[in-house]
Amino acid sequence: MSYGVVAISVLWTFLFGYLIVASIDFGAGFFSFYSVLTGHENKIHNIIQRYLSPVWEVTNVFLIFFVVGLVGFFPDAAFYYGTALLVPGSLATVLLALRGAYYAYNTYGSQKEHNKIYMALYGATGLLIPAALSTILAISEGGIIYVSGGKVGLDWRSFFMNPYTWSVILLALVSVLYISSMFLSYYANRAGDEAAFGVVRGYALIWSGPTILASLLAFFQINRQNPEHFQAMLDMAWMFIASFLCYLAAVYLVWKRKRLGLSFIMVILQFAFAWYGYGRSHLPYVLYKQISIHESITNDTMAVAMISAFVLGLLVLVPSLVLLLKLFLFDARYVRGESAKKG
Repeated sequence: MSYGVVAISVLWTFLFGYLIVASIDFGAGFFSFYSVLTGHENKIHNIIQRYLSPVWEVTNVFLIFFVVGLVGFFPDAAFYYGTALLVPGSLATVLLALRGAYYAYNTYGSQKEHNKIYMALYGATGLLIPAALSTILAISEGGIIYVSGGKVGLDWRSFFMNPYTWSVILLALVSVLYISSMFLSYYANRAGDEAAFGVVRGYALIWSGPTILASLLAFFQINRQNPEHFQAMLDMAWMFIASFLCYLAAVYLVWKRKRLGLSFIMVILQFAFAWYGYGRSHLPYVLYKQISIHESITNDTMAVAMISAFVLGLLVLVPSLVLLLKLFLFDARYVRGESAKKG
């Protein structure tokens, strides 16, 4: 196995971790704001806040690792993606900063009442950030980035008029709401909060349909955007079939109101099969026809050093996140909103 394959596999795993953790975070933020509009705030807001309080500060670590690693492993990525992603990247950065400011204000501020303007910004960032970040998948299929006179540019007409771009954005939006509501269903059930469970279970069932439809739309739009990649996806169709079967199992368990922990594991497997199937079929290109994992990889010495560092980082980050979940989110008293007793 080449250094390029190992490098992109590690980076893809970091990005998958961000996909799951950030989706729960972003969706929870949107549902928190939506609950204010619909009058369900008293039912689900506390459940959402108990999840967000210990987790929000570590969510973006996965994304930082990926961005740093992408440029470190594949230096050409800075040349091609640096200019092309200036607008969507800057937008995502500003939105992340706004979201972080809200977290800090809500968590550490002296005033705990929920200003609707702040809540609206908070809820909006939960959808706008994944929409902005998802555009990199559309750009990576090729045909949008061009090089002229030694400078990289983005064909904005092709970008905005491309149906695949919008299908990816749509998939990102509905997936965030689906993943988050499926997790919150499990979390509310574990907390024994029947009122919150009834609300978020409804969200999960509602968004399950659009998620699978958006997935199919994006899948077939790839054929128009990049037939070569589409054919490679067909060659490993079993991964996408496995993803669909996991989806059916997850939704069935939520519908039946049983084994909700297993249901969320099925959600993770659903996206894992689809994510790694998409990533594997995309190889050897990071950006179609311009950045190859074999030709654009950094020198061997740097590659070995970075792979070692990133694998070590993964081995530290994942157990740390699991420990965080065990100590806070899945602590028997914390999950029910009770304070730990002293003595």
